Amino acid sequence: MKRTDYISWDEYFMGIAMLAARRSKDPSTQVGACIVSTDNIIISTGYNGMPKGCSDDEFPWDRTGEETKYPYVVHAELNAILNANGRDLRGSRIYVALFPCNECAKAIIQSGIKEIVYLSDKYATTPTTIASKRMLDAAGVKYAQLRTNIKSITLDLVAEEDK
Repeated sequence: MKRTDYISWDEYFMGIAMLAARRSKDPSTQVGACIVSTDNIIISTGYNGMPKGCSDDEFPWDRTGEETKYPYVVHAELNAILNANGRDLRGSRIYVALFPCNECAKAIIQSGIKEIVYLSDKYATTPTTIASKRMLDAAGVKYAQLRTNIKSITLDLVAEEDK
C-alpha cells in the first residue's frame, strides 16, 4: 500500500522556493522562487541577491540610510527568469515566497508565466503591489496564495549510515 502522507505539488514547489531563499545573503528578507512547467517539471529557481560578479561583501545590505540594497539586489522572481537561460516559460507557474513587486510582475508578464503561487502578501497595500496586481489582472496572469496545513518541512541531511 502506498504512502498517503506525501506533500502536494504546490507544497513541493513552494518548498523548493523556500529552500532557494536560504541561499540569500540578505539579512532582513530572504525570498526564493521556483518556475515550473505545465507538466510539473522545475525549469528554474532563483533567490534575492546581488548580480553575478557583484560581491556580496562590497555592496550594501542596509534597508535605510544613505546607501541601501534596493538599487542593487536582483529579486528572486527576476533571478529565476534569468536563470532559465532563455528557455520557453510560456504557460508556466512561478512559486514565490513573497508576492511579486511591480518590476517583477512586468518580467513575469513578459516571460509568459501564466500563474503565480505565493506564500506571503505582507505588502498588499503598498503602491507597488497594487500596481503589480493591476498589471497581472490586465495581462490575465492568475495568482493565488498557497494555503496549506503544513507549517514546516524538515530536511534530514545525514546519510543513513551515519545515523
